[in-house]
Order: sequence, then structure tokens, then C-alpha cells
Amino acid sequence: MTDALTLAKALIAVPSITPATGQVFAVLERALVAQGFTLDRLTCGQAPDGPVENLLATRGSDVGPHFAFAGHLDVVPPGDGWQTSPFDPQVRGDLLHGRGAVDMKGAIASFVAAASRVVGHKGRLTLVITGDEEGPATYGTVALIERMRAQNLVPDLCLVGEPTSAERLGDTIKIGRRGSVNIWIEVAGTQGHVAYPHLADNPIPVLVRILSAIDAIVLDDGTDWFQPSNIEVTTIDVGNPATNVISAKASARLSIRFNDQQNGEALVARVRAIAETETARATVTARISGEAFLTPPGPLSTLVSDAVQQVTGVVPKLSTTGGTSDARYLVALCPVVEFGLCNATMHKLDEAVSLTDLTALADIYENILERVFA
Repeated sequence: MTDALTLAKALIAVPSITPATGQVFAVLERALVAQGFTLDRLTCGQAPDGPVENLLATRGSDVGPHFAFAGHLDVVPPGDGWQTSPFDPQVRGDLLHGRGAVDMKGAIASFVAAASRVVGHKGRLTLVITGDEEGPATYGTVALIERMRAQNLVPDLCLVGEPTSAERLGDTIKIGRRGSVNIWIEVAGTQGHVAYPHLADNPIPVLVRILSAIDAIVLDDGTDWFQPSNIEVTTIDVGNPATNVISAKASARLSIRFNDQQNGEALVARVRAIAETETARATVTARISGEAFLTPPGPLSTLVSDAVQQVTGVVPKLSTTGGTSDARYLVALCPVVEFGLCNATMHKLDEAVSLTDLTALADIYENILERVFA
């Protein structure tokens, strides 16, 4: 299955809601083994975030450049209301419909198709494929990075096939991403009757003061490559069904997206200090999804941009917008950029990729590989 459309259909046809396991990896394995790749399928981690299945495929030798492509076979739940089954790939007009068509089985299929055309290359080509990018990602790409280091398979350059294009294929390359941290604040009080407030301790006004102080923070004004960092209150919960009861606790959750002027631990510490200033009965917990990173414009972004222009005539914009991706981990190994399909339908009902774009993406990836191994 070296044709991008054929392989994309075969991958979409296997349900692989995160974390992906089993048959979807077998489909990709068959396509890669046929091209001479050596495969390492590894299952990592324990509950609650594991086990997670991953795949590392490599071809070539250490004489020459080492280029890696990274992606994920897991998909988000399809939801209800599709015109046809989300895991029954359907071509309607110029569109291939199915969950994962854009994010990101289509890109993986295009890269495998491209790799089939660039054979006998000097150097090493590696695919880094996880089954858990859409989920916690605890035992996905992080585990693959550990395996690569242990096997001395650290690449020189890495391309992540996330759907970065906005209006048309090739218009955007991601050279960085903002970091992300979720923070939970819980304030304990003392439950009581609203008519006897002196016998209770209402945690809600305390939480409101904490959130007001946090809302007043201006983290930064952004940078040349990043928009300003922002703190958003995403939920406030009391869980009080009664009208005459002062609650025993109140909680809130924050989501902070931050640029490379900030770091996750410092942001958590800042929120915790505000909460502790208001009360000793506040508990702050956090989960840092990833730190901000930037691959400054240079050889890798130029290489990808030149390939895009040669195939499509489009001059890509270099950007750091959007959510997080596994590039946040891979940047610890080498320079990383992201480039892939148009993202208009990712995570939506009737997700679809243009057949023209699928073919063109394979051509762009082929052009990139030719430049790398020239």
C-alpha cells in the first residue's frame, strides 16, 4: 500500500480511538515492512494513562543525515451525526471522509507514499508513531524518545505531520507551540445554615477573591513569534443543590496557555502563592501538558518551505498558533517543525481530506526527503 489514498483508507477503516492499539498498527507495519523498514512495536506504561502502543520504524544507515517523521494513529471519539460510519472511509467528490482523514492518518499515509519513492538514500529515515497523542500522552512519544536514545537513533531533523494548513495546503508551517498547564484550586470551608453564617465558613467569597487576583495578572505582551500568554477560568463548581446551605467547599479550574517567556512550574507557583495569601485552606494541584518551544527560522523551516513552494507555489507562513502537539517532546532531540494537511475539519463530524491535497502532500514530503538526502 504505497499509494496515499489506499493506505489512508486502510488506516481509517480500523477504529483507533485513543489510545490506539493492535490492528491499526498492523496495517501500517505491513506497508513499512514492504519498503524495507525495520520495526519496533512497543507497549508502554500502566493504568491509568497506559498501556500505550507505539511504533518505531527505521531504514538506512548512519552514514549520512538522519531524518525523522512523527505522527499518531489514535483519533478522538467520532461523536454522533455522521452522514456515514466514521470508520467506513468514503470518497464523495474530491473528499475522503472518515475519522482521522486529516488528523492525522492522511498525513501518515502521504509520508509512507513519499518514502516509497525515495529509495536507496544515504543516511537514515525514521518514523516515530504513537497511539496516544490525543489522550494523556504519558507513555506515547515520551516513551519513543527514550527508546530512540537507548538505541542511538537520535535524528538530526524532525517533521511532525500535524494538520497545520489553514486556508489551503501549504500556507502554514508551525515552528513552535505555546505551553499548556491546567490548575485546579479548591477552597475548604465549613458547611452551615445561611441564617447562621457565624457558625459556618463560606469558601465561595474566598475563591472569588483568589480568581479576581489571578484575573488581574498580565503575564506578558507576547514576542516576535508568540501571542501573549493567557489565563482562563474554565469552570467554577460548588455542587450545592440547596438554597439555604453554605457549602463546605468551592473549586475552580484554570487553563493557561503560555509562550516561551514563561514556564509551567513558575506559573503554578504564582497561582499557589495567590491562593495561600488568601487562605490556608486552599489546595492547588496542576498538570503541565507541555512547555512552550520554538525552533527559530533556519535550515529546517527553509527546507520545508522550499519544498512546499516547489510543489504548490504557495509561500508558507511560519507560525506558533494553535494547541499543543507531540513536537513539544521531540524538540528535546533535535530541531522540529510541523507541516501537514488543512485543519478545517479535524475533530469535527464528517472529517474529510481533499484527494488533491492528499496527493500533493505526498509530493511535498517526497520533495523534502529528496532535499534531505541529496
